[in-house]
This record gives sequence, C-alpha cells and structure tokens, in this order.
Amino acid sequence: MAASSSSSALPPVRSWRTAFLTLRDETTTSPPRASVPDLLHNLVFSNSAPLIAAAAELPPQEVASDVLFLIELVADADQVGENAMAAYSLTFHLINDISRRVSLDINASYWKRILDSFGKIIGVSIGKASLNGEGTGNPSRIRPVMNCFETLRILIAAHLRISSLSENIELVKFLGSNIARFHAELSSFSDLSGTQRYPAVAEKRIPRSGSLWEVQTLCFTMLGEAFSRVGSLIPIDTWQSVIEVLSKEMDVLASKNLLVEDNTMAKFYAALLQCLHLVLVDKKSSLSDHVPSFVAALRLFLNYGLASCRPQMTYKTVGEKEKEVSSLTSKTSSSTDGKVDHKPYRPPHLRRNDAANLKKTKDLYAPALSDHGSDSEYSDSDGSVQDNDSIRRSKVRVSALLCLQDLCQADPKAFTTQWTMLLPTNDVLESRKFDATLMTCLLFDPYLKARLASASTLAVMLDGPSSVSLQVAEYKDSSKRGSYTSLSSSLGQILMQLHKGVIHLVMRETHSGLLASLLKILMLLISSTPYARMPEDLLPTVIINLQAKVEGGFPSNNDDTSLLATAISCLAGALSTSSSSLKVQEILAQEIEGFNKNEKRTGVLSTLFRLCEMSTSPTISFEALQALRALSHSYPKIVVACWEHVFAIVHSHMEVASPEVPTSPRRGLSGNSIRVNGEKVIAAAIKVLDDCLRALSGFKGTEDLLDDKLLDTPFTSDCIREKKIFSAPSCGDEASDDYKDDQRTSQSGGDQWEQAINKFLRRTLRHSSHVVRAASVTCFAGITSSAFYSLKKQHQDFVLSSTIYAAVEDVVPSVRSAACRAIGVITCFPEICRSAGILGSFVKAVETNTQNSVVSVRITASWALANICESLHRWFNDVHPECFVETNARVVALIECALRLTNDGDKVQWNVCHALSNLFRNETLSLKDEDWAPSVFSILLLLLRDSSNFKIRIQAAAALAVPESVLDYGRSFTDVVKGVEHVLENLDSYQMSAPSSFKYRSALEKQLTITMLHVLHLASSSDHQPLKDFIVKKASFLEEWLKGLCSSVKDISAPTEIESVNTVNQKKEVISKALRSLTEVFEGMNHHATAQKFEVLYQSIQ
Repeated sequence: MAASSSSSALPPVRSWRTAFLTLRDETTTSPPRASVPDLLHNLVFSNSAPLIAAAAELPPQEVASDVLFLIELVADADQVGENAMAAYSLTFHLINDISRRVSLDINASYWKRILDSFGKIIGVSIGKASLNGEGTGNPSRIRPVMNCFETLRILIAAHLRISSLSENIELVKFLGSNIARFHAELSSFSDLSGTQRYPAVAEKRIPRSGSLWEVQTLCFTMLGEAFSRVGSLIPIDTWQSVIEVLSKEMDVLASKNLLVEDNTMAKFYAALLQCLHLVLVDKKSSLSDHVPSFVAALRLFLNYGLASCRPQMTYKTVGEKEKEVSSLTSKTSSSTDGKVDHKPYRPPHLRRNDAANLKKTKDLYAPALSDHGSDSEYSDSDGSVQDNDSIRRSKVRVSALLCLQDLCQADPKAFTTQWTMLLPTNDVLESRKFDATLMTCLLFDPYLKARLASASTLAVMLDGPSSVSLQVAEYKDSSKRGSYTSLSSSLGQILMQLHKGVIHLVMRETHSGLLASLLKILMLLISSTPYARMPEDLLPTVIINLQAKVEGGFPSNNDDTSLLATAISCLAGALSTSSSSLKVQEILAQEIEGFNKNEKRTGVLSTLFRLCEMSTSPTISFEALQALRALSHSYPKIVVACWEHVFAIVHSHMEVASPEVPTSPRRGLSGNSIRVNGEKVIAAAIKVLDDCLRALSGFKGTEDLLDDKLLDTPFTSDCIREKKIFSAPSCGDEASDDYKDDQRTSQSGGDQWEQAINKFLRRTLRHSSHVVRAASVTCFAGITSSAFYSLKKQHQDFVLSSTIYAAVEDVVPSVRSAACRAIGVITCFPEICRSAGILGSFVKAVETNTQNSVVSVRITASWALANICESLHRWFNDVHPECFVETNARVVALIECALRLTNDGDKVQWNVCHALSNLFRNETLSLKDEDWAPSVFSILLLLLRDSSNFKIRIQAAAALAVPESVLDYGRSFTDVVKGVEHVLENLDSYQMSAPSSFKYRSALEKQLTITMLHVLHLASSSDHQPLKDFIVKKASFLEEWLKGLCSSVKDISAPTEIESVNTVNQKKEVISKALRSLTEVFEGMNHHATAQKFEVLYQSIQ
C-alpha cells in the first residue's frame, strides 16, 4: 500500500495513472492481496480530488477506458450490505465530477458495457433490498439506483455521445427493462393501497425522497428524451415493447381508479404522461388493444389536483337564468395578519354570474382577485396566484390531454369507441368532482393552458376520421330511449351537450386565444352534426347565438377582426348544412317581412348585409359574403326575395373595382397584398350575385346526362348511384316544357340577368384580376336555357362571345377552366346546335383547352367535350341538312380530341368515355367506314380491363354497348366480345384500389351484364369463325352465368309497382334475345346438346 500512500504527492497525471495501474495489477493478482472495497478506497476514493484534476490533462480515450474499468470492477465486485451501497454512490459521484470536466470518448462498445454494468448494480441494489425485507422505500437502498440514472443522464447530456441510432436503441431497451423491474417491485408494495380517490393516508405512505417513484420519474424522463431524439427511427419491435411497459403502468392506474395528490407523485405522473406523448407521436403499429386502458387511465387525470378545492356550481342551459347552487368559500383571514387565502380561479364565463354576490361580500374576499381579470393573470408562469404544487398538477392535466390527442390521431377507429367516456351525455354545465370529461376541463379548469389543451383535443376528435361516426347520431328524448341506449342515441346526446357547452362558452369567454379555439370547435361540430336527426330547434339556436355574438362584437382589448371573421365563418357553416331547416327558413322569412314593412330588426340577414358593405374591413366583408352565399345555396327562396339588397351590395363593391384593361390576353395578377385582398372581396361579391341569379332564374341543377341514359337500361335502373350537380342547364327532351312551366320565373330571372350584365359583368369580365374574371365567367355556367332565351339578342351574343373569348384568349388557367365549364352548360341548350358558327367556335375552344398543360383545364374541357357530343346526339334532328358536312367535320375533330385524352387522369378519362359513348350514337357517323373506329374500341376495352377507377370502367362498358349492329362494331366486334367476357368472368378477382370502389362494384357488374347481353344478341349475325370458336370455348361459363340471370328474374313474383313489372319484362326480353342468339350459334356449330341447354333456359323465362 506504499504506492497509494504516496500517490497524493505525485503530479496529477502520474497520480491518475499510478492509481489505475495499481488497481488493475492488484485485481488481477491471484490470490488478491486485498479486497476490492479496500483497493477502491485506498487507490481511488481517498484520492478523488487529484484524480478529478488529472482527468482534464489526460487523453479522453484513456480517461474513458479507465472509467469503464472502474464501473465494471464495482459492478462485478462481490460486495454486501452498506459497503456495496457506499461503493456504488462514491463511484457515481466520481464519474459525475469527471464527466463535468472531460468529454469522455465513449464508443458504441463502451456504451453497451456501461449499460450492462449499470444494470448489474441496479439488480444488486433492488435485489438486496427485497431479499432483506427492507422494502423498496428504504432510501439507503434506492439512492445508488437513483445515482446510477443520474450519472447516465449526465453522460448523455454533457457529452452528446448518444447520437447514433444503435446507442439510442440500447438505451431505450435498458430503460424499458428497468422500468418493468421497478413496476414489479412497486406492485408488491402497498404505496397505493386504499379505496378512496385521494386518500390522505396514501399520500403519507409515499416516501418524500429516495423512493422508487423518483427513480421511475427519472427513467420515464430519459425514455421520453430518447424518443424525442430518434423516435421516428426506433424499430417496431422496440416501440411495441415500450408500449407494453407504458400500458402496464396505465393499467394499474385504471384498475385502482386512484391518483395521489403529492409532489413526488405529481412529478412521476408528469414524466409518465410526457413519455407516453413522445412515444405515441411516432406510432409504429396498431394501438387498438391498448386504447381502452390508456383512455380509462388518462381520464383520471382530467380532474387531477382539482377535486379537493373546486367550488360546486350548477348552471342552466343557454338562454335561461343561471343559478349558483353553492356559495364561494374562499375568504381572507384576519386583516391584521397580512395573509390572504386566494379563491379558486373562476373561468371568465363563470365570473359574471357571481358579480352580485361578489359585490355584496366585497370585504370578505381577497382584493387581489378581480372579477374582470384576464386569464393571463392565472397563467402557469405566474406563481403569485397559484402555488407551485398547483401549477405542477395543472401540467399533469395538460399532458394527459395531449396524450388523448395522440391516441385519437394514432388510432381513430379504436378511439371512437371511447367517446362516451370522454364526452358528456347530460348536464354539461354542471361541475363534476369525480366524473370529469373533456367538457368539464373546458368549462371549469382554473388554468388557461389546460382549457386550451382541452379545446385542442376536442378539435382533433371532431376534425379526424373518427368524427365520421357522428353521421349515425340520432337524438331521442329520454322518454323514448328505453332501458338500452344505442350508439346512435348516445352520440346524439353527446352532440346535444357539446352544442350546449360550446355555445355557452362562445357567448361568455373573453380570452381571445381560447375563444378562437372554441369557434373552431363549433365550426367542426356544425359540419359533423346530422341536424336532420337532431331536435329541430338545435340548428336555429346555433344560428341565433352566432348572429348575436357577431352583432355584439368582441372585447375591445382584443384584436377582434380575426375572431369576428371566424365567427362569421361559423355562421356560414351553420347556414350551409346539408339539410336545410324549415325553422331557419321561417326565421329568415319573418325577417324579410320586417324589411318589407320597413321595420328595424336585428337578424341574420340584416347582420350579413351590414357586414358585407365596403365600409367594413375587407376580411370581414369577404367572410360575410361567403356566409350570404351559403344562405343562398340552402335557402334560395329567401335570397330571391332579397335581390335588391344583393344588387346594392355588389354595386357598392363595384364602385371600388379596378379599372378596365385593354382587350388583350390576360397575364394574371400583380400588386400588393391589400389589392389582392380587395379583389378577393370583389370576386366573393360576384359569386353571391351568381348564386342569386341561379335562384332567380329557376336553377335546379342537372345530373350528368349519361347517368340518365344509364338509368334507362333494365339492369341499371335499380342501381342507386350518387349524383353530383355540375351545372345548371335546363336541357333534355323536356327543356321546352320547363320553359313553359317556369315562364314567369325565368322571365323575372332574365330581367335580373340583364341588370347584372349591364351593371357588373361587362366590367368584371375585363377586370385586371384573374380571380374576378374567373368568378364572372362562372356566372354563365349557372344560367338556364329558359333564362338565356329570355335575354335580348345582344345580351345572348355577349354571353356567348365573352365565354369563347375567355376560353381562347385568357391565359390564366382558372379563367379558361371556368369558361370551359360555361361552354359545357350552354352547349346543352337546343338552339346552340342549330348554329354551325357557335358550335364550331365551341368545338375549337374546347379542342384548344384539351391540350392545356394544367389538368384542371383539361378536366373541364373534356367535360364540355362530352356535353357537346351529347348535344349533337340529342339535337341531331334539329340540325339543318346543309350543316351535315360541317357537323361531320366537327365530329371527326371531337374524336381526335377524345383519343388524345385517353391517356390523361381519371376525371378526364371518365369524360372521354362519356364523349365517345355519345359520338357512337351520332346518326351522321358510319362507324364501319371510319378509320379511327378500331382505335376507339381498343382504348375502351383497355380502360374497361385495366382502369383502377370503377366509374371509368362503367362508362367504358356503357360506351361499348352503344353500336346497334355487328356492322357498326366493324372488325372490332370479336375483340369486344372477348374483352367484355374476360372482365365479366374475372370481376371477382379484381383488386379494389380504394374503399369507395365498393359502392360502384354493383353498378359495374350490372353495366357489364347489359353490355354482354347486347353483344351476345348480335353474335348470331356474325360469320366470323374465331368469334364462334370463342363462344363454344366459353359455353360452360356462359351457361352458368345466364342460368343465374334467369333465376333472378324468375324469383320475382307479383311485383307491386308497374315500374317493377316493366323492368322485369325488359330484363326477360334482353336475356331472351341473347339466349336465342347463342342457340343459333351452337346449332350452326353442330353443338346440339349445348344448344338444347340454352333453349331450355330460354323456355324457362317465357
């Protein structure tokens, strides 16, 4: 030991090297001359000061090697009792001091060995504590474990060595395994025994320092930090193991239904929830098995730290007088002691209700508490109002809310089943001490950050995929629910309570940030609620309250422009719900009556008209115009009665419109942001004008013309399909009848159209802003044929020339797209096809735009192309014979245009199939003589077989069924029969690219059926031997398929409606024709037995 006794007199570097070389030599001597504890004490611990000083002068690699040797030596030493605990603590303190002075060079190999050694030390400490029956609450046994993790954290934070993925994965596994070990130890310890929710006895049992709870707190903190560094790169198996560890912790909390309000436990809960949040952010696999337990545990935290101090308040619903049930209990102490007991914080919407009581008891309450105070007074950083313990517990609640957000985003489907646990089904305005929900937090939590987090969580729930389930919600009165409450009924009750609570807050909240969040929630709530299945007063209540809030304004200390704009946007959402409300219409109608009587009333219309004026802010004007447009969509009769007001509003905006520009190709928009904003407002005004004109001129909308054609076929007439309104032409065979029936309305619409053209559209179509020009051209896409023909000739010419000019000359894609949409509408009018000049201009404009580089332009151009083809077919008899040659030339141009578009996107391909189908019906064409016919059939077959879009395949199959004879199919007939049969036979094996394809599969099968029956009916007229050979080859499939069709029509007995009888008879007729044709084919091929089978099927449906 002479070396050790003199080592302190040596230079620092030599002292270090002498100590560690001696230590290595002594520990490798066999038998050892001294015990490891003695060696450590004499060589290292007793001379720690010079060793620490020497570390800074040594190479980092040497220091790291010697430190690792020391850790492994201590971990492997056979030590017992307090000697071991002391050795562990001294070792960790030494490493900590060295790490603060030297950047240790720890490579991946060193890192794994350090973790292994730390694991041994932890195992010894915990194992001996349990073995000796001392309990894991003994600080002397737990302190080395705590020191171990503190040292580990210092190595990570001070030296930044945990940078590689592999090192972080090793750390995550190490922390996870030790957390599981501590969890098992704590499960056998009675720290959390008890039956009460927040028992004082349980709080006293928690050791104040050195407990395993503090160790676990540090472990979860480090685990969360690891995931914050490389969470997105963690392997799935490691991530799942961490989820299992977290799940066990949360399961214990949920099963015992118990939380402890203690500083130590508050820190533990905060670390646990923050770790869970960081792990859930980067989801690797399904959480469906864990969501219920996670939600059950997280729900406990929503009231954490509040149950023992919140005053119990009960409030009636919005619109009723709110009543205080229990008095405030916080009073000041004696005025002579100078101390104040602060009342619990009251959210702003609750403070006003206590104004009278506060005035009466002013001398009894803390003067520091202002009834009109800002929420910022109670922010988490202000320790003068709430103590640090309350702030810490509020952060626990915020972390729990963040975790709920993460779960909702990570697994929306599984989270939907937990809505009834997190959202109220009754009495939303009552404070609940032990039954907290998200609305409880939003309404009553004293901390602003918790209320904001609750609002954010609600917004995530309503904005995510899980909100789709709300579409099944249905409100039932309590007297009609019975003993069993269905999911739809529960969701209906939840929606009612959400409306009540959110509207209550919107009308009373004063904090701008929270109010903005509340308005967002309300907007999402409006869009998610099926108001048709809710109480009829619900939607009017929403609209009335929003109108009152908009009219009343916002606190002057806030920048209320954005809040007012958001509130108006909410109002627009309420006015544009998918199902309009009769009660809302009655309210609006009553307001219009007041207008007519010159009565001054405050209502939705008057508020919107006032805000639409140019005197308000551009942002407010824009939102108000959007709301007015929404109203015109849902309640067209109302806006018709307000034409004069709408005209005046648009006129006020035109007064500040930009000057006209010379007639030349438009180059887009330039200017500052203020001008852009103003031009958006003008465009919004034009859109309001557009919707008002549509309502005035009898706008009803028209479905795609080919859809109507498909519904005429026997096998597709019973197929329900979703239809979308694309435009507003009154076209079709019944167009003249519409004109006669609605002559008065359309004439009135014509008058307003002429006013709009003369006062507005002549200017706005030449506006310097492309946004305004596009909105102006879009107006022409909403004109009906009756309104168009009621215009004077000069105005008709203006509509046509302006549309063509915008489609050909304007270089801005949005303007061209709008013009193509207008062409697609106007071309459906019967008079258009009678004018070769107009039709030719339309064809040229559409052909030009089908070659545009912007896909949105090509989509509308292809849609217009399809409508032109449809019009040529519908109004063929009205075309003058002298125009046939020119019309045929146009048809050829249309065919070439369609062929060029077949390689485009889905929407374009759909329109192309539509166009080709209509062109096949054109009587001026002789398909068998056209050189392009084989190419067209090949493209249609390719789309039918390979397209991933079922709607395109339906249109392609329909187009292939149009030619009426074998001659019309030409040499492509055999290919068509083979192609359709192949798709029909293999339909079940096709992969569906999207869930939405399911609803179109039935329609595709029915269309394939009618197409296949059609070509089989024509098969007997063909003398092409390869076709007959193919039919013989497919005899077995055709027999089974036709047998199924025959059974389907035979099973229908005594239809109740005449339409059903006609449909069944039509089906039998089509099937019979195909069977007779096949019988002839097989007879001609001398396959008499097979022919007899088809003859039997034929007889079975006669």
